[in-house]
Amino acid sequence: MRQPAITPASAPALHAEAGLPRLYVPEEVAAVLGCSAWWIKDRARRRLIPFTRVGRAYRFSGEHLAEIVRMHEERPSRHPQPHGAVVTPTSKPPRQQRETATPTVRLKARPPRRMAKSQYGTAA
Repeated sequence: MRQPAITPASAPALHAEAGLPRLYVPEEVAAVLGCSAWWIKDRARRRLIPFTRVGRAYRFSGEHLAEIVRMHEERPSRHPQPHGAVVTPTSKPPRQQRETATPTVRLKARPPRRMAKSQYGTAA
């Protein structure tokens, strides 16, 4: 029997020998990142995270995973608060009212398309 030209995805492939990057399915990426596969597919569909598209399937390389982690990384602020300092919330500046140069126009309701039944002649 003949061997298939391409090994199936379920079979372990020697990517290091072939020089090809290892591509992960969304379920594997979700397990590594600790989120749902739906979130991964949705973000890829909306082009918010890097991915490779093979046919109709989303695939992710190790570089893609590292970039996704960097994209969603949160860094501390540049000016750290002194230890034990109480942070007071800043209040929003008062909202300024815009000066309107044009006077307000009152809208008028249009007359109904059909007149009252009493205004129609009776068909007899």
